[in-house]
Formats: sequence, structure tokens, C-alpha cells
Amino acid sequence: MNYKMMGRLFGLILCAESVFMIPSLILALTDAEMRVALGFGITMGLCALIGGVLLLLCRGAKTDFYAKEGLVCVGLSWILMCLFGALPFFIGDDIPSYVDAVFEIVSGFTTTGASICTNVEALSRATLYWRAFSHWVGGMGVLVFLMALVPVGGKSEGFTMHLLRAESPGPDVGKLVPRMRYTAMILYLVYVVLTVICFIFLVFDMPVFDAICTSFGTAGTGGFGIKNDSLTGYSPYVQTVTGIFMLLFGVNFSCYYLLLLRNVLGVLRDEELRFYFGIVGGAVLLITLNIRTLYATFGEALRHAFFQVSSIITTTGFATTDFDLWPSLSKAILLILMVVGACAGSTGGGLKCARALLLIKSFIRNIGRVQNPQKVAVIRVNKKPVDEKIVSGTMAYLCAYVLIVLVSFLLISIDNFSTVTNLSAVIACFNNIGPGLETVGPTGSYAGFSDFSKIVLTIDMLAGRLEIFPILALFSRKAWKRG
Repeated sequence: MNYKMMGRLFGLILCAESVFMIPSLILALTDAEMRVALGFGITMGLCALIGGVLLLLCRGAKTDFYAKEGLVCVGLSWILMCLFGALPFFIGDDIPSYVDAVFEIVSGFTTTGASICTNVEALSRATLYWRAFSHWVGGMGVLVFLMALVPVGGKSEGFTMHLLRAESPGPDVGKLVPRMRYTAMILYLVYVVLTVICFIFLVFDMPVFDAICTSFGTAGTGGFGIKNDSLTGYSPYVQTVTGIFMLLFGVNFSCYYLLLLRNVLGVLRDEELRFYFGIVGGAVLLITLNIRTLYATFGEALRHAFFQVSSIITTTGFATTDFDLWPSLSKAILLILMVVGACAGSTGGGLKCARALLLIKSFIRNIGRVQNPQKVAVIRVNKKPVDEKIVSGTMAYLCAYVLIVLVSFLLISIDNFSTVTNLSAVIACFNNIGPGLETVGPTGSYAGFSDFSKIVLTIDMLAGRLEIFPILALFSRKAWKRG
């Protein structure tokens, strides 16, 4: 285990987190929120001090890095970032309980959007900005950000590859260009450009601060609103723009790279992309027909159906209406979308459309094997054979996924909420969606859960965002052994 290189990375993350908090500190000072400013100031000082000491102690670290170290390093990095990121909420007294503060910031960095705040409009602008910005940083990944801007690992491609694979969502992470650092730079460039375009569209009909926070939440597919009613009170224009951009951020970012190369045909032939938009189109149509009688016009029903499908499948969690009041069929469709999630290589969470495709094709292949055991069938995606390691890895992920959801569901059931509340809360947190059904629906919050349940759900959010294995690696004795 390369502890020295890990220490260097932790130092860089803490220093970066200190810089990330500067806008919030400026907002707190501008608004004369001195207690909040003190919270950000103290946290920034601690992050800079500890980060600086770690960088000093870990100078000259070797970049020898293996897969297990990548998993452990990413898991610990996110936990460290969240533990320090929660301090401004706690010290500034916007969230008096540290467990609640950690839950809130983990929900932010993992782009979940589940909140313990029952009145977000009472929070300071500095806190609202920090919540929203945590979505933006966590959407693409803080280590991807560092790799894009800072030469964290020298010339070792293996080092960079293991970190990117451990942090990036999807069954497989490949290179867009020969060097992984340039791949990270391309991903973040696309991310920044799309975020700016989203902000420009939103600011036409929103205050600047609202547009900034909403564009951060949309880009990171996070869903922290700055209003108690999420986006309900905004105009149909704002809701439509946000719905469209949520879908765009749920697309695999490699598709945008292909568009930059003018390979439009390659994008149109992408099976995952067609699967993703096919699910969206089908779900919007079914829900619109199912909720038509609840709204004055067909257009209004279509707008709400499109927005909520876009919000749920991309695991963003914004809301324009209380979908918990919709008919059972519509809620069942949304629950399925929570599990499926967005495309691999996007900022969205969930199982991912790529994995869903692989599971469907694997299921069809196994049925064929039962009928003809001698037949050799290869699973293909985009007309290319899929490595059997990826197929078996997807099966392992599904097993771990189901096991963690069931165990978490049993654990939080101690709080004695309804079965629908508990199950939807676990699915919403593990898939990084935010709102569930009933008590944790779009008009509710997670404040009523016990500290124990909040800790369980916090671990679920981290495990879901990091694709399970970096968190599981922290509990493996083998991962900590040298060599």
C-alpha cells in the first residue's frame, strides 16, 4: 500500500476544498452572516493547514499504484472530503447536529439531494451556495478535477487510470485520448461548457444567484433546491430548460467528445444512448396519459411528466409537483427509473443504462444456452464484443447492489416508518436521487430518521456514488496489506 502517495492526494484534496469554500466565505461576509463566515473561515484554515502538512510530509512519493490502492484511496478521499465539508454547516450553526451536517454534505458531494433541512429558505446564502457547489464538484468527481488541473501523479498512467476507474461511474472506463490526464481535462472541459450554457439559459428568467445554484444542481444531477418547493414556483420556461439539461447531463460524456470530433453517426448508433432516450420517451408517454386528469391541460401534464422523468432517471431529484400524489402506475414507473438511472460516464447515478443493457443481453444469452448448451454466444454492444470480465463484474455489482439495499432497508426499518418510506429512502439514497415516496417524498425530508438510520443512509449515498467497491474495499483486510 503506497501510503505516502495516498497522503499526498489527501493533502491536495483538503487544499482544494479550502479553495472551493472561498465564494461561500465571501457571501457570508457580504451578507454580514458572521457566525456562518466563522464556520467557513475555521474550516478553510483547518483544511489548508492539514493539507499543507500532508503535502510537506509526503514529498517525493512514488507513483506506484495498483487497483486496490485506487479503490481505498478514492473511498477515503470522499470520506475525508465530506467530514471536513460538513464543518461549516455545524460550526456556522445552520445545521446544529454534526451527524445531520455530514448527511447533508455527503448528499451534496454524492449528488443525491436528500436533505434533513425542513426549511431551506432559512439557510444563509453562503450555505445554499456550498450545498449547490458540492453537487457540481461531486458530479464529475473531485479526483477527476484534480487530475485535470494538477499533475498529482507524475508520469504514471497506471496511477491515474486506477483512480479514474475507481471514481468514475459505469461498468468500464476507457480512454478518450492516449493519456488519462488529458481524458480528465476533456471531461471537465465538456462539463464546464455545458454548465455555463445551462446558466445562460436559466438566467434569462431567474435571479443570478438562483440560476448559479440551479445550474450547479442540474449539471451535477444533484437536486438541492434553494426554495422549499424545489422548482415548483419557477416559470414553465425554467422548468423546461432544467428538464432538458438534466437529460443532457445524464448522457455519457464520451458522446459529446465524439460530437466534437464530428462523429455524429457514432453517437446515433450508440446503443446505450438509444436505450436511455427510449426509456425516457416511453416513461413520459405513459405517465402523461396516467396523470392527464390531474392537470388542466394535456400540455401541463406533459411538462410535469417530462420534468419528473428527466429528474428521476438522471437521479437529480428536482421537483415541479408532488409526484407522491400521482396514481400508483406513475409512481411505480418512477421507482423503476430510480433503479435504472442515467448513462455510464455521466454525472447521473443509479444502476446505469449500460449495466441494464448488459444484464438484459446476458439474460437473453443464458436463455439461449439453456435451449442450445453447445452454442457459443458473445455479448456485443455497439457491434463490439464485451469482455467477459465486464459481464461478470456487472453481475457482481448487481449482487452487491441488491444485498446492500436489503440490509439497509432492514436496518432503517428500526425507526418504524412505513415500508414504502423506508424502501424508497434506501433506493433514493443508494441511487443518489434524493426524494423518495411518502415521508421522504418531494415535499418531505429525512429529518425524522434517527442518527443511526442517517448514518446507514449516508454510507448508502457514498457506496452508490462510488459504485460500491471503493467503500467495500475499506472493510477488506486484504486491501490494506502491503504488496
